[in-house]
Formats: sequence, structure tokens, C-alpha cells
Amino acid sequence: MTTDERIEKLGERIDALTMNVELLATESQTLLKTAQQDGENIRALARIAEIHERRISALEGGDSTAS
Repeated sequence: MTTDERIEKLGERIDALTMNVELLATESQTLLKTAQQDGENIRALARIAEIHERRISALEGGDSTAS
């Protein structure tokens, strides 16, 4: 293999690595957005669970102001 062929192969490898890094960056941004949305959804569900727990406790305790 000549020096020119080796340089050409290195260039091809660099291009492939660059594409892989760009793809990983895009995928990591997508995963980050998904994780943030999951966190928001979990917090919303926790708030709903707390509200329901308070209502159930109030009903069990006979509190007529529960709503």
C-alpha cells in the first residue's frame, strides 16, 4: 500500500468517524429531550397521586371540604 493510499484510507476513516460523532450528538440530544419530558410526566403523575391521596384521606376522615 502506497503512502497516498494510506492517506486516502485515513481520510475515509476520519469522514466515517465524523459522521458517527454527529449521529451520536443528534441521538444524545434526542435522548436528553426524551428524558426531560419523562421527568415532567413523572412529576405530573406524582402531583396527581398526591391530590388523590389527600382526597382519599379526607374522605376516610370524614372531611366534607375535600374536593
